[in-house]
Amino acid sequence: MPDARLLTEAVTRLRRALRASIRTDYPWETLPMAQVELLQVLAEHSPARIGDLATRQRLAASTVSGLVGQMINAGLVARAVDSADRRASVVTLTEAGKEQLAAWNRAHENRLDAAWEALDDTDRAAVRAALPALFRLAEHLEDPGT
Repeated sequence: MPDARLLTEAVTRLRRALRASIRTDYPWETLPMAQVELLQVLAEHSPARIGDLATRQRLAASTVSGLVGQMINAGLVARAVDSADRRASVVTLTEAGKEQLAAWNRAHENRLDAAWEALDDTDRAAVRAALPALFRLAEHLEDPGT
C-alpha cells in the first residue's frame, strides 16, 4: 500500500532528522535512543519490572536488563524490591533520570519549534489536523487487537 510506505518513510525521516539535529544543536545530548525510550516508559509507568518494560518496548528481557544496568550506572534509574513480590525487583526513575528526560524533551521541543516556524500556515494546519489520527494509528500499532 503506497500510503503505508509513505507514512513509514515520513516517520523514519522525522526520527532520523530529530536524532541528527539534536546531536548537532545540542552536542551534550548523548543518551542513546533506547535509553530515552525506557525513560519515557518509566515516566508513564513507574515503578516497573524488567519483564513489563520489555513487553512494552517489544524487546527481549535480557536487552532491557542490560539497558537498565547501564542506566543504573549512569544514575538515571534505580532498582528496588517490588513491594507486591519481595522476590522481584522494579525499576524507577531517579531525579537525575527525570531531569535528563526533561532536558531531552526540551531540546527536541526547541528543535521542532524552529522547524515548525519554517512551515507555512497551510502545512502547520495540516500537521495539526493529522495529530489525532496519528495518535490513534499508534494505538492500533501498540495493541493490534483494537
